[in-house]
Amino acid sequence: MPVATPMLSLSCCWNSARHTDGYAMMREIADLGFSHVELSHGVRITLIPGVLKALSEGFIGISTTHNFCPLPTGITRAAPNLYEPSSKDNRERDQWVRQTKRSIDFAAQVKARVLVCHLGSVRFFFFNPAETLRAYGDRHPKQTIPDDPRYRAALAKATAKLRKQMPAYWENMQASVTAVLEHAQAKGVRLGFENREKLEELPFDDEFLTLLDALPAGSPTGYWHDTGHAQIKQRMGVIDHAAHLSRYAPRLLGFHLHDVDAEGHDHQPIGDGTIDFEMISRFWRPEHVLVLEFSPRLTPDDVLRSKAKVDALLAKMR
Repeated sequence: MPVATPMLSLSCCWNSARHTDGYAMMREIADLGFSHVELSHGVRITLIPGVLKALSEGFIGISTTHNFCPLPTGITRAAPNLYEPSSKDNRERDQWVRQTKRSIDFAAQVKARVLVCHLGSVRFFFFNPAETLRAYGDRHPKQTIPDDPRYRAALAKATAKLRKQMPAYWENMQASVTAVLEHAQAKGVRLGFENREKLEELPFDDEFLTLLDALPAGSPTGYWHDTGHAQIKQRMGVIDHAAHLSRYAPRLLGFHLHDVDAEGHDHQPIGDGTIDFEMISRFWRPEHVLVLEFSPRLTPDDVLRSKAKVDALLAKMR
């Protein structure tokens, strides 16, 4: 019998901005050979009628959606951090809960397996210590894992300041997530908590299990791995990409797949950058969703080349 492999889809973050008709957006992706689409956090409400028409015709399906989807009324640009569940402003947290429930409803309507979510950040009124690390990265764009003692000291200092500031933001984030769990459970939608590329974003890379294990038993939640974000953190000397994946493998729901070039730019074609996708593929399981998540600057040929490389890795699983 054939061996099951993960579902492969393409995020419409690649083409949603240049389409005014959701049907044409979906048709373009289907014509590249994809059976499924991730509806990204840049899907404007005006695209939805065409998306639903495409689904009704059955030539393509939805693998996943990305909070917030569709975008809140009046928002016309990609805005996954428009509202943060960690915010100290209770009005912002209420909006996150309301808009996330709305996104869950839509995910259920289009039969998406997972709603991918960002979970906020630690904020500073004046100086964000993570900016020191970003400034260093700007001066050393080709350095993979910084070994400059001055950088290591700055990283340790910034991390300590972030952790000292974190508890109130963590408590707010956990409460906001808890507030949408019953709704997600009722709708049959799982929430995938995505690893992020900035040092101040939550959860910190070693804290996903802390969050997941603190939620009620049976919660429809899991870890969502973004390869580009993890590679950027490896370049920063924060994590080891393979060890990070190994730690969270039992809680994985799926992947955003994109490469990172030598200068640290992500959302690049698969195989054109610094990520070891042979290593990444060892963590793929049949129940996972694999989503190619590309910059709008990539060409259709870039997308096709990337799809072929992932298909070749999937073939090794069969």
